[in-house]
Amino acid sequence: MPRVFISAAHKSSGKTTLTLGLAAALHARGHAVQPFKKGPDYIDPLWLGMAAQRPCYNLDFHMMQRAEIEQQFARAAADARISLIEGNKGLYDGLDLDGSNSNAALAKLLDAPVVLVIDARGMTRGVAPLILGYQAFDPDIRIAGVILNNLGGSRHESKLRAVIEHYTDVDVIGAVQHDASMQIAERHLGLVPANEQNAARARIQHVGERVAAQVDLARLLAIADSASAMHVSPPADTASTAAPVRIGIAHDSAFGFYYSEDLDSLRAANVELVDIDTLHAQALPDVDGLIIGGGFPEMFMAELEANDPLRKAIRCAIEAGLPTYAECGGLMYLSRQLSWQGQTHEMVGVVPGDTVMHERPVGRGYARLQPTGADRWQETAPIPAHEFHYSSLENLPADAIYAYQVTRGHGIDGRHDGYQQHNLLAAYVHRRGSGAQGWIAPFLNQVRAHKARAAA
Repeated sequence: MPRVFISAAHKSSGKTTLTLGLAAALHARGHAVQPFKKGPDYIDPLWLGMAAQRPCYNLDFHMMQRAEIEQQFARAAADARISLIEGNKGLYDGLDLDGSNSNAALAKLLDAPVVLVIDARGMTRGVAPLILGYQAFDPDIRIAGVILNNLGGSRHESKLRAVIEHYTDVDVIGAVQHDASMQIAERHLGLVPANEQNAARARIQHVGERVAAQVDLARLLAIADSASAMHVSPPADTASTAAPVRIGIAHDSAFGFYYSEDLDSLRAANVELVDIDTLHAQALPDVDGLIIGGGFPEMFMAELEANDPLRKAIRCAIEAGLPTYAECGGLMYLSRQLSWQGQTHEMVGVVPGDTVMHERPVGRGYARLQPTGADRWQETAPIPAHEFHYSSLENLPADAIYAYQVTRGHGIDGRHDGYQQHNLLAAYVHRRGSGAQGWIAPFLNQVRAHKARAAA
């Protein structure tokens, strides 16, 4: 399985843009490119998946066991010409002192050669000790090449190439000049989601062309081909014997944060996913359950409010017992109202609280949950999760029932998360749906039980 880990010396080095460009450039040349993203991020995978024209998969030590990471990689990469694994932050950055959840740890787990992206602004001779230090810090990491980024011109490039050739044994496989036209628009939560930007495909094509002109793609493929054989086989696909169900899923410009692995798992569990456009659909389709994931409802709160028929239909369905799972943006949408930048708009209103946007993050980073025992899903084991929200949910009733006690993170109020009412579970935290600790299995149990009761 040819593979390359794209990392950097530090965050904001431009590796996401370069990985996006590499995926687009290789795809344009007829190669099957499988993208992966380290960590729990939703936005970069949307862009990478669009560039490669196949789903991008997350690999995350906090929410996945090491064997699950290996199997997910093997499953998705099995038929690809090359897999591009984009890291987060710097190569050796991570939460733990021992680096057990760092990018380097993932590169070692997958035995992937590393291409290091170096932000070369203001750098000349100092690039050599940087590379040598990264090589020496962990000899088990194979830095197979570097891409110089944000170069100041041809003279700058020539100096850096000469220094690297003289002092190191690492090949420069690319030198990308500073180019404002390659930047992806940013806002308060990072990169603008590709599913929201009409010009996304044109921007991806442009970035791909610029990267292809400045990076040796043949050398990159050769580095990928040099990766050792993997000894992990993709898990065998088994047909589900569970009764088929139809589940609506909010999928539009306002909501689109779903893990590709989870969508695969839902379909493998005999689920027909029915996309719902919350901005334009006038009615809720005939479904057995509903999923409303994360996104940016605050950017579309006027349009969401204007679609009164769908808001009413969702509220009536949930109050009638439709099993529903919502995360972050989905929770905000289900609240009574959403306030941001001096404006307030009505939302679905099934969650008796009001969402208020803030200038700084309220909850950010990895989280850990302990089921309260009051949850309808009957979970007992601690749950790994993550959160990234700039809003708070205010004015909830004092007797609100919560599924989770937050042992790390913020959740709804710093102590609890997972508001429950009827057959609804709505939380700020994002969970992995797949695996033994995922939300998919207990949610589908609830969906099928509710469908059976309705049929009886």
